[in-house]
Amino acid sequence: MAIIVKMGKVPTEFKEALPILQRIEKAGYEAYFVGGSVRDTLWHRPIHDVDIATSAYPSEVKELFKRTVDTGIEHGTVMILDHGTGYEVTTFRTESGYQDYRRPDKVKFVRSLKEDLKRRDFTINALAMSESGQITDLFGGLADMKAKIIRAVGDPDERFNEDALRMMRAIRFASQLDFQIEAKTLVGIKRHSHLLEKIAVERTHTEFVKMMTGRDAENGLDLMVATDLYQHMPGLTSRQSQLQRMIQSHFKLINEVQVWSLLAFYFNFSSQEISQFLKSWKTANKIIDDVILTTELLFRMTADQVANWDLYRAGRQNVTNAVAILNTISPASFSAYLTDYQKLPITDKKQLKITGGQLIKAGILKPSPELGKVLNYLEKAVVQATVRNDEQALINATTSFINEDD
Repeated sequence: MAIIVKMGKVPTEFKEALPILQRIEKAGYEAYFVGGSVRDTLWHRPIHDVDIATSAYPSEVKELFKRTVDTGIEHGTVMILDHGTGYEVTTFRTESGYQDYRRPDKVKFVRSLKEDLKRRDFTINALAMSESGQITDLFGGLADMKAKIIRAVGDPDERFNEDALRMMRAIRFASQLDFQIEAKTLVGIKRHSHLLEKIAVERTHTEFVKMMTGRDAENGLDLMVATDLYQHMPGLTSRQSQLQRMIQSHFKLINEVQVWSLLAFYFNFSSQEISQFLKSWKTANKIIDDVILTTELLFRMTADQVANWDLYRAGRQNVTNAVAILNTISPASFSAYLTDYQKLPITDKKQLKITGGQLIKAGILKPSPELGKVLNYLEKAVVQATVRNDEQALINATTSFINEDD
């Protein structure tokens, strides 16, 4: 049974896209705002993408607008560029035959909004809004939003066989929104958890990080363990006990480096193990480097063995990451390390009061590999406060270092 309600104030993002809907409707077709943007508007959350669905076929959409790009024409998606901002407009469609558990083997364009909405993942995402702000809800999405429930549209088994990543999306939504997953949907996730291995790790990676940085991430991680999804994710198969300890720690994370650093900390990983683990997740090299530095600092902080050089090497952001992690999982406060970092004599090698050029000009050194060795020594000595950061002190320290080296 269809439920149609009128939204109050229509957000600016929708108002700016109204000319698109109006032109399509003026030509005799239906057009609606759909999906996550409608859901987030009802929750008064920021809107990231405005998606439009229409009864017009792709060729019909392209006839109505001067500037279009075929961003996903095989699935009925055309991007309209006529109004400065690009808006993706997708034809109502049905899908069938998901042999790779991600993409449909067959897409059929239809004129029916109901047929289009019934293929969507969860009831809270199967909502459509007209240009006047009327919400069409055919599958109980509004009631599920009010009850804080994640429920698959129709048969959960069918939805997860169509796109196995939807299992991770369900848990991610539960984490981000502080929702519960409806019983049949949860059973479906556990029944089909093995299908997650069919999904590209990059897609799982994105959902996992979003889940772990959600406001109820403990619930998300608990659901991931309870449904056996973790057994089908890189490097997590044998980590149930550590994951359970994490769940009980009441962690709160705000970025990807914190996510992986917390895992590496609980897994007691060495730097080499961190690198191997994160490469299996196709993680960016910069993230890997930061996770290694942050995790090393976590171990040192908890052992009360942090030196100036450890803080300096980690850098401001990674010191902040380590403190933020420990402050959420430990009854003690580690914020003093932020103050210690701020008190470092220098926080960047460029702040040294002497350069290689100056040492050469003063006749103390000649261009050679030894020059870099001396500058590294001076950098560490200043950070550790064994040498003052002024030119004469650094020259004297250089002379002493060369004589000792000889």
